[in-house]
Amino acid sequence: MSEYEGPPSVKLMAPSISDLQSVPTPGPTNFYNLASPAVPFTPSTPLDHGIEPQIQNIVSTVNLACKLDLKKIALHARNAEYNPKRFAAVIMRIREPRTTALLFNSGKMVCTGAKSEEESRLAARKYARVVQKLGFPAKFTEFKIQNMVGSCDVKFPIRLEGLFAQHGQFSHYEPELFPGLIYRMVRPKIVLLIFVSGKVVLTGAKQRDDIHRAFDCIYPILKNFRKK
Repeated sequence: MSEYEGPPSVKLMAPSISDLQSVPTPGPTNFYNLASPAVPFTPSTPLDHGIEPQIQNIVSTVNLACKLDLKKIALHARNAEYNPKRFAAVIMRIREPRTTALLFNSGKMVCTGAKSEEESRLAARKYARVVQKLGFPAKFTEFKIQNMVGSCDVKFPIRLEGLFAQHGQFSHYEPELFPGLIYRMVRPKIVLLIFVSGKVVLTGAKQRDDIHRAFDCIYPILKNFRKK
């Protein structure tokens, strides 16, 4: 099992990472004209749509640079659980910032649930401090944002069938399996889940700016497929 997979007890409504990876990567084609040369559209100036995606979750990783006794951590730390038969990590939670951490025997830690980069770093430091207080020579090293998830609402319904028909090289749509259209943007490299209601989820970003750039790219496309 990979260190960065979630616990098997968690059931996600959105497609799994393997599902998203199975969608074919689009070739070098323009977002607006599938027959034109490859220059993904990026607005030269911010689009005046008045919609700003909100960050819903940030996943970060830290290397504590020491081996961890997971049983000891689970026994002595508050709000910690460990079931090695189900998942090879201690699951620990704190209320402020409201986050969850996965602690692995190798000393690697995954922190999820933060709403900002600052919150994610603060939470990761708090988890590292808990481990230090339990007697481990933990250090706070190699902090890195691995994924940012944002969401927004364009406030109009979208013709997903039409969008898929014209942008099939970038998208995957099987309403019998999942109600949203999965759109894989090339630049920035972001995956968007687009719903008929107008709700949009953006994931895969390493920086906040990537989410805003991706939405600026997709918004004019969504307007073209607005339900009349």
